Order: sequence, then C-alpha cells, then structure tokens
Amino acid sequence: MVSGQGPNRLKLLVIILNYQTTRFTIDCLQSLEPEIAAEAQAAVVVVENGSGQEAEQDLRRAIAEKAWDSWVDLIPLDRNLGFTAGNNLAIRRALKSSDPPEYILLLNSDTLVLPGAITALMHFMEDHPAVGIAGSRLEGPEGSVQGSPFRFHGIASELDRGLVIGPFSRLVSRWTVYDEKPQSAAPVDWVAGASMMLRGAMIAKTGLLDERFFAYFEDMDYCLAAKRKGWETWYVPQSRIIHFEGASSGVRPDLDTRPPAYWFQARRRYFLKNGGMIYTILTDGALITACAIGWLYAIIRRRNGGSPLIKLKDSIRHSVFVAGLRA
Repeated sequence: MVSGQGPNRLKLLVIILNYQTTRFTIDCLQSLEPEIAAEAQAAVVVVENGSGQEAEQDLRRAIAEKAWDSWVDLIPLDRNLGFTAGNNLAIRRALKSSDPPEYILLLNSDTLVLPGAITALMHFMEDHPAVGIAGSRLEGPEGSVQGSPFRFHGIASELDRGLVIGPFSRLVSRWTVYDEKPQSAAPVDWVAGASMMLRGAMIAKTGLLDERFFAYFEDMDYCLAAKRKGWETWYVPQSRIIHFEGASSGVRPDLDTRPPAYWFQARRRYFLKNGGMIYTILTDGALITACAIGWLYAIIRRRNGGSPLIKLKDSIRHSVFVAGLRA
C-alpha cells in the first residue's frame, strides 16, 4: 500500500476502479497528479477490475513512465467484481493497514479532476465532523451539470419515471429523484458514487458497501445506511469533476439509454431491502401503471410509442410480480 510520505500519516486514499476504461483511467490519474502533490498525505489505489492482462500492462507502463509509483498502487483482479466488491476490496485493505486513511474518495475512472476539487471535499469534511459522505459537482465535458445530487427513490418518483409528462412532473417535483443543484454546499439525500468522499469513522459505524449490489443503487443504498447511523450526506459544488458518463457501462440518462437487466435487479433489491415487501409491491405497481399511461399518452399524441412500450415491458418483466420477491 502506498502511504503518505515522511512521518505524516495517510490522510486520504483515492480508489479508482478500472474496467475496460484504461485510457480514461490514465487520464484521470494525470488530472489527479497536482491534487495529490498538494496533499502530501494522499495516495491512490487503482483496482484493475478484471479487464484483462493487456489493461494491467498498460496501467503498469503508464505508472512507471510517468513516475507515479510513489503515490499510485495497482491491484489487478482476474475477474470483474463490480462496483461494490471492487471498492470494498481496496477499502478493507486500507482500513486493515498500519496506516488507515482518515478519508476515502471513491472516484470513477471516467472522470477528470478539476483543480482544487479534492482539497475542497477534504476541507469541507474537516470543517463538518457530522458529515459522513460528501459528493462533488459532476459536469459533462461540455460543461453541463449532471444528475447528482438526488432524493431517495419512492412511489412518487416511480410514478414520475414512468409517466414523463411535464404537468405531472411539475406537480410531484418535490418528491422526484432529481434534486435542485445548489450553488453552495447543502445537505442532500444521496450523491453519486462517481465522486464520493467517505469519512473513515463513518465507515467504521456503517460498514462497507453492500456487495449484493453489483452496480447501480449502491451509492443511494450506502447514503441511506449512513443516514440511519446518524451521518449526514452533503453536496459540495466547489469540488468540480468532469464525468464522461457511461464510459464503462454504456448507460447514459441524457440519451435515454435502456437500462441493463442488472440495473432493474439492483432497483428491486434496494426497495426490498430498505422498504420491505409491501412497499416494493406498491412502487412496482406505481411504475407499471405510470409506464402504461405514458405509453397510451404517447400513442394518443401520435408520438413514437416504441420507447414507452419497451419501458412498460421492462417494468413488468423486472417487477416483483414476475421476478419474485427475492432480492
């Protein structure tokens, strides 16, 4: 494990998962270099999450050629463990070391760190001891502000997800998933795992990420778990991160990409775990009903009914009524 230089203890560990995004990962490390230099007690671990031997070799070559080996450690895996298990492996290793970090930053490989982004998160956490999780402002490469932060999913949000009808969305806007984008630091329900700083003391009380989530919904689940243990989650827009969303998964909300099956599986697990059987039945019923109305609305308005029909079929196929109540 790469440790802080000199007598100072390791204060921050950045964890990056690489899965078929080697070029992005190297660019991310390049953007991190001045940030790590500014924080002498910081280090980075790259978990090569089963992309193959070529990816491992490319990463090792880049680390050696750019002399990053003093602050970057590489952990190669022979298979893809997913977001939760891949991060947990590095977190567990760090916390069991002789020099456990005070903060851990989960950072997507498909990101570029803008100047001061890491310092902004760390200073905020230092000034606010009740905050267990802090998230960055995520921006597209063209400067658009992306989804994070969010509200916890619920029945109203599932109705809105299925309908996607302007007047209704405005009516339930205070309960929908997408929260407003504050211009200054603010408490929120949850932040995206693409850039999420965790306090070591919070991890000790909350535990690790739930590895029953392969990918998706794990960040929301973890923020809810931390909240139940008394920790706050905050959005810190002064920490700005460029995010090439969907580089490894291919799922991009801005393009209305069809979610993969494991997205729906994670959604079902989240509701069953945190809301129970009855609540999950209600949320699935709300989503199916909304998708059906949305499909009929598209037909009446003579719009393309193909996409709403696919959404309806997916909502039925992956609901507890068809997939069952096993998370």
